[in-house]
Amino acid sequence: MKLKLDFELVPDSCWYSNLRSILSKKQWDVVRREAYARANGRCMICGRKATRLEAHERWRYDTDTCTQVLDDVIAVCHSCHSVIHIGRTQLLGDEEKAIKHFCYVNGCGYPDYIKALGTANARHAELNKVGEWKLDLSYLKKFT
Repeated sequence: MKLKLDFELVPDSCWYSNLRSILSKKQWDVVRREAYARANGRCMICGRKATRLEAHERWRYDTDTCTQVLDDVIAVCHSCHSVIHIGRTQLLGDEEKAIKHFCYVNGCGYPDYIKALGTANARHAELNKVGEWKLDLSYLKKFT
């Protein structure tokens, strides 16, 4: 089953590291506003119209080269962002809402949620075998 909305678990060694902590406020504003403009007021995952969108960084992890690659920055609604970062959402006690949104967006049931979460956790465990990730921010070249 191809999921429209999925979990994007970040390796533990990459926690608390994001573009906002690397870029200046001015640079980050340029990147996130470009994503908002592409979204045209709608979540880029579920399509829901949103008065407030959140910028989400899409990363790819190349385990052969131990490289964390920034692929995109997209604009998402809070509900989709809560699913994407399910670990944080669970810590905040909001998993029930995230489960409902995951199932709604993907047109599936709770067993599919559990299966997808298991797959994401297995991938997370594999990514955690890499001690240190190199960072590839080539995506940002389009902003210079």
